[in-house]
Amino acid sequence: MFWLGLVRSSFIPEQPICILREYTRYRSKLVSCKSSEKNRFQNRLTVCNIALDSVVSYMFGVSASAITDYLINTDQYDPEHVKSLLKGRLKSKSDAVVESIDGYDIHPAQKLRMTMVREHLEYVENSINKLDSIFDELAKPYEAFISLLCSIPGVERHSAITIISEIGVDMDQFGNSKRLCAWAGLAPGNNKSAVKKKSVRISRAGVYLKPALVQVAHVAVKSNKFSYYKNKYECIYKRRGKKRAIIAIARMILTAVFNMFKSGELWNLVDLFNVDMPFGLKEKQKQKAIKNAVKLLVSQGLLNPSDLVKAV
Repeated sequence: MFWLGLVRSSFIPEQPICILREYTRYRSKLVSCKSSEKNRFQNRLTVCNIALDSVVSYMFGVSASAITDYLINTDQYDPEHVKSLLKGRLKSKSDAVVESIDGYDIHPAQKLRMTMVREHLEYVENSINKLDSIFDELAKPYEAFISLLCSIPGVERHSAITIISEIGVDMDQFGNSKRLCAWAGLAPGNNKSAVKKKSVRISRAGVYLKPALVQVAHVAVKSNKFSYYKNKYECIYKRRGKKRAIIAIARMILTAVFNMFKSGELWNLVDLFNVDMPFGLKEKQKQKAIKNAVKLLVSQGLLNPSDLVKAV
């Protein structure tokens, strides 16, 4: 069947997109590694009876990093010196900071391991910064598309580059938005047996694209400046739950991306059925909207019912 051309080929983007995809996927792995190293470092502090995280909101900020470096590199603990390392609003919590450290015990082997974790963490952060500078060069041909994506609530520059690296900029290869959503793993399943409806869970496709869209969706539903996706999310999660609701918002965003790339228009407030619904169902929605509008005009006294009879 393949030799006869009856099987569609897999989606392989052009070479510049492939190169950009390799870098974005590598950055995703580095970000995961960075989170793992942070958790590993925090775990060692907990084992050594250091409860600094109960006072400090971010364990890798300026003050917390200075304190942990001091505890690792010194053998003589001085509470007054710890207080002198605090910056900003943490100065008012100096007693609580000292109390969270009091009674700590770091074995030399633990100090060595924590030092190695910190060095690796710095190396990973430098690698991520280096990749970000490379993105600026690779993404120059796609600045127009990046600007389009950045008009969507929740999408920032790096998210836009990730989306472009996964789906490219030519939407003709997908045909329509439904196929794109299915390829990205955002289409619900349709597993039925007679009248019994079974699983509707999404597929495992879109290993890199789907998490990026879900992350964008989480930001979009929290936006107070553009409450469009927030209102959609609140309507869905009351009926279907929060997880299904966030996947639905991610699908809406990907549908918007498809149509923006096809038309070249900026993101605008438009319901999903205007761009992602069969023609017959779209006409049905249109007639329903006209009927509701006429009913409103009649109820407000702006339209005479007798005029409707004459028009018919």
